[in-house]
Amino acid sequence: MWVGLEAAATICGVKKPEWFQGATWVDQGRDVVWRADEVELVTAPVVGAIEEARALPDSWWEELRASLTALGKHATERVGMSQKHLTRRITEVFGDVDTHVDEWATSHTDVHWGNLTTDGHLLDWEDWGAGPRGLDAACLWQASLTDKDLAERVRREFAGDMNTRSGKLAQLLQCANAVRVAAKRGESTPFSEAAQAAADDLLVELRPI
Repeated sequence: MWVGLEAAATICGVKKPEWFQGATWVDQGRDVVWRADEVELVTAPVVGAIEEARALPDSWWEELRASLTALGKHATERVGMSQKHLTRRITEVFGDVDTHVDEWATSHTDVHWGNLTTDGHLLDWEDWGAGPRGLDAACLWQASLTDKDLAERVRREFAGDMNTRSGKLAQLLQCANAVRVAAKRGESTPFSEAAQAAADDLLVELRPI
């Protein structure tokens, strides 16, 4: 049963829709349990396109940094990204890499331009939990890879997390996801090509000489 929205109501200092109440009921005919949540209506549109992201003001970035910093400090027993999953995905795509994560932080786990609004709200809280430090920044970075300037902006804004070992592993994970999707489709994409190039640099840093 998905309770991420309700559980996220305890998080302070993060700009997100307020959760009001939830209801669950059993559908005997379909042998399933349904859940509905009532949350604050956010009227600002999602950022969505990279073109819109490029135009975001400095104040927007400052607010997102504050939200992710507060989120990272929130204590939780929820797991958003496990060591096992990270290791499996990275080694599946890139082979032998030391994937041990040495720093963990509470993460949203799905920060991309479709989950961020133009007024700074962070949407979609079903899967939040502990993850490698820098995971959220890495998610947004991967979503920006087709625009070098925007991807660099993300790296600059969240350098404190992304330059750590765990942050680099989080970036490599996102690269692995993009490369893996393209491989399954049988053709490269602008995202997978940019991800492979970024992964080549990350692997030089993460693999012992």
